[in-house]
Amino acid sequence: MASRAAFVRRDGEERGWLRGSPPPRWVRMLPPALLVGVCVAEFASSQPLDIGFLLGTIPSLAVLSYGPVATGVFGFAVVILLNVPALELNRPGNIDLLTISFIAVLSVFVSLVRSRRDAHLVTVRTVAEAAQLAVLPPLPERVGPVGCAGLYRAAQRGTLVGGDFFEVREGPYGVRAVMGDVQGHGLSAVGTVASLLGAFREAVLDQRELEAAAARLDRRLVVDSAGTEHAEMFATAVLLEFSPGADEVRLVSCGHPHTLLLRGAEAVELDLEPGAPLGLGLLDVSMPQGRTVRLERGDRLFLASDGVTESRDESGAFYPLAERLPKFDEETPAALIDSVWEDLVRFCTTVRDDVTMLVLTPLPEDAEGGPAGPGGHLG
Repeated sequence: MASRAAFVRRDGEERGWLRGSPPPRWVRMLPPALLVGVCVAEFASSQPLDIGFLLGTIPSLAVLSYGPVATGVFGFAVVILLNVPALELNRPGNIDLLTISFIAVLSVFVSLVRSRRDAHLVTVRTVAEAAQLAVLPPLPERVGPVGCAGLYRAAQRGTLVGGDFFEVREGPYGVRAVMGDVQGHGLSAVGTVASLLGAFREAVLDQRELEAAAARLDRRLVVDSAGTEHAEMFATAVLLEFSPGADEVRLVSCGHPHTLLLRGAEAVELDLEPGAPLGLGLLDVSMPQGRTVRLERGDRLFLASDGVTESRDESGAFYPLAERLPKFDEETPAALIDSVWEDLVRFCTTVRDDVTMLVLTPLPEDAEGGPAGPGGHLG
């Protein structure tokens, strides 16, 4: 769970079977259950029951969850049963049989069209997911001396990637991480996300200073928007760089929400002098000022997008992340993220923005799993 396998699929959580999800088991059971139920009722009754009309609905119900062959079998069974004298199912005349036969044939055709459409949609969705995961590939559970756990929940229905992004990479200057939020959300922002992540991966290899890496991302957006009139393309981001032993971390903020340091039962915002957002071309003029923080065993850095910090409850109050976070201090990084997500959904039942969370845990060189335990109090 401590990886970007923690994608939260908005469509999977909120979309019912009437909106495209596979039908539930009870829908598949309706045609055979109705077929058997009508026959049993007729045999058990001492008087003929006028329930033969129910058989006419079986082919139409089969369309919802069965393929054309199974739908055809159900339709054929209905026509046969209507002609069994012992059942006396309304004693159908020729017109009734023709009507039901036509419904059965039409149901087979509709089932064929639905099956082919579903297969096409599965292919399209698979390709779309592969393309989105190429933009934001799975995050390893550990990058060098840093443990990683993340959650990504795109706001737009049916997508895996939106306007938020995060990445952790190891390079010649240490392990670096970035979390950002581009203007807008959904598929319209994926191109900007891909551009920024590409620039970050190059900066991990080429830029010695973390501030220079931020400037590189800024130039990338400036260049991308140069040919578009009134592009107004910008993004907020925070960049982190861990020392070789992960006992220190340097942070640079470009207008992004504060990073939280979780140490024991305390969660403290790491105040940074914020620089200008990326894409405005101001970082070459006014470089953001970084801050170096000493880390202890058991420390965890919690990064979140504004989809978390700016979510509101019914009264309009913002989600108090810094106050809620210490309640989950004894949980593993992956469980911590799950708990915050569940708490956020309880606090704000309708989350409309992209939601991204990232927990970075400095790991001792001799640790194979997680940190050795919580550290001391903040001084």
